[in-house]
Amino acid sequence: MTPHRCAEIHATCFTTPRPWSEAEFTDLLNSAQVFLCPRPDGFALGRIAGPEAELLTIAVTPAARGQGTGTALLADFHTEASARGATDFFLEVADDNTAAIALYAKAGYQQCGLRKDYYETPRGPRVSALVLRRVSA
Repeated sequence: MTPHRCAEIHATCFTTPRPWSEAEFTDLLNSAQVFLCPRPDGFALGRIAGPEAELLTIAVTPAARGQGTGTALLADFHTEASARGATDFFLEVADDNTAAIALYAKAGYQQCGLRKDYYETPRGPRVSALVLRRVSA
């Protein structure tokens, strides 16, 4: 999947946080620590830092939602991160993104932090970010 396609999909999924540009995806994918888990209707993007893996973003096209794509992408992320030596997994999610929070809870993530008023929104009020963690079994 190209950086252009990642940016296209990301733009259909996010307003808060704002969608990432093709240039941002290009820069991230040029890093040896960053990896992409693509599927036809979405992708997960992760980064390795020692024994930790951070889910930078996950995006599923609106037409593919509710069909298990997010669950599959999250599993792909865990598999690839584990293959790269990760044992702890982290992410942040807007506290009003109930679908994503449910996906992460189902996968064993638990809240370990809060970034109050972290994300800007198009309409002005800021949204807090939940920091979630999952430890490998």
